[in-house]
Amino acid sequence: MEIVATIFRVIWIAVQAIVAFYVLLPTALLIIYGFKKLFRWSSAPILNAYSKKDATNFAAIIAAHSDFTLVPPLVDSLLKQQYSKFKVYIVADNIKDPQLPVQDPRIKLIVPEIPFNDKTKSIKEAISQFDEEHDAFIIFDSDNLVHPGYLAELDKYFQHGYRAVQTHMLPKNTDTLYAKMDASGNHYCNFVDRLMHMELGVSSCIWGLGIAVETKLYKQILFDGYKKSFENLGGFDKKMQAAMVSSIPLLAYAPAAIVYDEKIQDGSKLQKQRTRWIHAYFASIKDGLQVVWTGIKKFRPGLVFFGVNLLRPPLFMLLGAAGLLMLFNIWYSPVMAFAWLAAILTFVITFFSIVMVMSKDAGIFKAMFHLPFFVLRQVKALLKINDASKGFLRTSNTKVVYIEEVLGAAKD
Repeated sequence: MEIVATIFRVIWIAVQAIVAFYVLLPTALLIIYGFKKLFRWSSAPILNAYSKKDATNFAAIIAAHSDFTLVPPLVDSLLKQQYSKFKVYIVADNIKDPQLPVQDPRIKLIVPEIPFNDKTKSIKEAISQFDEEHDAFIIFDSDNLVHPGYLAELDKYFQHGYRAVQTHMLPKNTDTLYAKMDASGNHYCNFVDRLMHMELGVSSCIWGLGIAVETKLYKQILFDGYKKSFENLGGFDKKMQAAMVSSIPLLAYAPAAIVYDEKIQDGSKLQKQRTRWIHAYFASIKDGLQVVWTGIKKFRPGLVFFGVNLLRPPLFMLLGAAGLLMLFNIWYSPVMAFAWLAAILTFVITFFSIVMVMSKDAGIFKAMFHLPFFVLRQVKALLKINDASKGFLRTSNTKVVYIEEVLGAAKD
């Protein structure tokens, strides 16, 4: 029995240590950020000057599915770029008679005869129909918009030799309470998983959009590395991310290359979206472990750290685990129960502080006091996780907004 009790204690301590690491890591990152700001230290690349002569030839791939309503505003924002070496490829999947309000030689519309109903297949089709040799391409969802300086900023990173770059996602709309709360989560993740990763010399985590990749690298990973499983891959899912960070020195983050994304407007859409995301998290645990193992084998501490972050559960589950550990420790160790209460409060304060660092929008700050309702929706999403395994849960977006409106609102 003594051996069993010892094993139990070891497991108990290990579980608490792991949860504590994830709960307190954001606070550590915020402190590091504060010191770097105070002393003006930065490990992020300086991109004011670059030496490569040829401008990067970009392809912008818009993977539209079922609905074409939001594509014209995105195309409009791309055509207003302060950068000229690019072409836009629109894949109108399962869309009848898509119409663009403008005709421009920089736009190519692709309408598959047989619907793909799959983002990866749309990307593959766009690449196969490139009219010229593009050095890199960027994936966009149809509800995105891009800042006029987007491609010019991205070019600097490719001039420096980076082969994959995640751009900075900001909310296109914050007109509802849920949109504001959704945006607060994006700001937090931009700080923890992207900005501070670059400051620490670690690869940035990707979003499912606004990720720019060297064409040669993408073909190498996807077409050569996943020929057998190609049909089961998402556009830029966790598996693709794991393969990219394991193949290159650093997946960069470009905070000045801004892509705008539509935020969830109401609770029901949020719940459907989070069901899909939670299912994706559990499906990707194996990939996170693989990244950790690859980092250990190659003696790349940054890759190990990246893999450990991939294994981090969704925040509501992480705080739920911390809350349960606090309750258990009331009987097991009252001192540890108090320590867990302090850790949870520290996390909450840190979350608010990070969002304030990343956004000056007072509306978003006020909306964060309603986050318990947001968490409740995520709990409901977890209970319906089996729905995601039965088919793709699509969340429709309807906010028709042009880039001038977004930029104008940002100035107000």
